[in-house]
Amino acid sequence: MILDYHRPRLLFNAHLETIFPAMLRRVNNVSYQRERIQTTDDDFLDLDWLRQDSKKLVIISHGLEGNSSRAYMKGMAFACSLNKFDVLTWNFRGCSEEMNRQLRFYHSGATEDLDRIVQHAIQKKYTEINLVGFSLGGNITLKYLGERKTSPLVRKAVVFSVPVDLHASCLRISKPSNLVYARRFLKSLKEKVIQKSLLMPGLDTRNIEKIHTLVQFDDRYTAPLHGFHHALDYYKKCSSIHFLDSIRIPTLLISAKNDPFLSEECYPIKQLQNHVFMKFESPKYGGHVGFAQFNRNGLYWSEERALSFLT
Repeated sequence: MILDYHRPRLLFNAHLETIFPAMLRRVNNVSYQRERIQTTDDDFLDLDWLRQDSKKLVIISHGLEGNSSRAYMKGMAFACSLNKFDVLTWNFRGCSEEMNRQLRFYHSGATEDLDRIVQHAIQKKYTEINLVGFSLGGNITLKYLGERKTSPLVRKAVVFSVPVDLHASCLRISKPSNLVYARRFLKSLKEKVIQKSLLMPGLDTRNIEKIHTLVQFDDRYTAPLHGFHHALDYYKKCSSIHFLDSIRIPTLLISAKNDPFLSEECYPIKQLQNHVFMKFESPKYGGHVGFAQFNRNGLYWSEERALSFLT
């Protein structure tokens, strides 16, 4: 059953739909259990669990400069837990309130870390694993599903507000109407680079204040730190739009038509029209990782829609 989204009257434009859930939503009934696991390159990933001895698991991936404590993560975790799933929310490298050990951070195509999480979950003897991703975490999820043969235990995936074309999305977010978002992301990213440079003096932060766009940041830091030639090489190799055709499990991609972060290229309507496994839905409203609704159970539309698909 497809659930229609109707935005609250209070949130009467895309920016309010985006900002209200990010800044003002509170999800207080989630108490994680933290687990730290090691990576093959002598780094670590911090995992936050909600367990109830279920045989079914949902793994949730956050967005750019997010973490497991963001309201959209805790809201989805709570909704899945209510529906008898165990839940694993994970923090990308450098996003769990402690700087990671290696020079690298995380990026939009870091599927090796998601695979490490999935393989760790498989060892827990679950009979079913499902994936949920938001924004950048949604891009990682789609790329992961398209580039490798996943375990048969990975059954379904739902992703929201995904910049499937990274370059086009970066250009969109740099437009004057979106500068408040771009500046917020850049401020956080720059602070993280400066913080890491104190631990690793080889990381050059000279003239970092002259970086004014996400493309410039990716060209200076994201690309070279993660083995790409430059920003455009990074975008080309990591944009999930190039991996959608290879996805072979039931997958739902949802992006609001009024998402201020997404360019026209991020709505792959024709590409997915006859896809056997993927379904694309684009509600008129929702903003970016928004889909707020005010009701007694406290769940957002995105959480209800995800559960409708997963169950």
